[in-house]
Amino acid sequence: MIRQTLVVMLKEPHAGRVKTRLGRSIGMTASAWWFRHQVNALLRRIEDPRWDIVLAVSPDREGLLSRVWPAHFARVPQGHGDLGDRMGRALALCGPGPVCVIGADIPRITSKRIARAFAYLGSNDAVFGPAPDGGYWLVGLKHTAPLPSRLFQNVRWSTQHALTDTEASMPGLRIAHCDTLRDVDTVDDLPMTARSGRDS
Repeated sequence: MIRQTLVVMLKEPHAGRVKTRLGRSIGMTASAWWFRHQVNALLRRIEDPRWDIVLAVSPDREGLLSRVWPAHFARVPQGHGDLGDRMGRALALCGPGPVCVIGADIPRITSKRIARAFAYLGSNDAVFGPAPDGGYWLVGLKHTAPLPSRLFQNVRWSTQHALTDTEASMPGLRIAHCDTLRDVDTVDDLPMTARSGRDS
């Protein structure tokens, strides 16, 4: 039976290396603490028998050996390159069934939202979870064919064009959108976490 795979992109929660925009407001140690506890809460919410979870870790060696994250999840190194290079590598490693890749800093991700994203891949080749800023918190591929040759090429990361640029790198694919969610980049985003427990 072909399994569904959910890849979570992670960095080791070192002060000054994760959530630095947030850290400029609340302090680098506090933002790293927030990220560590956000990730562990996320992993508890999304662990589900309907899919396998794989942690794509960075830095590679440290992440593979890290005791910060639950040991029972499989891990793969993110490797070098920009975000597109690293996500493309994760998608290629985790076939052949449907694969979704998510970020770890979105408090409102739930297993129900993940299940809806995988459901869209029943009748579509790709699925995105848009973000209000023009990026996205999830990308998924059905994975019944080789990855598009131009996947993630010429994407203007961290801009309002990231989603449209990524879709342009998937010519000919049927693309669906699932829930729109916001990640936490700055202190102004933190109040959104108070609603995470009430979302369906």
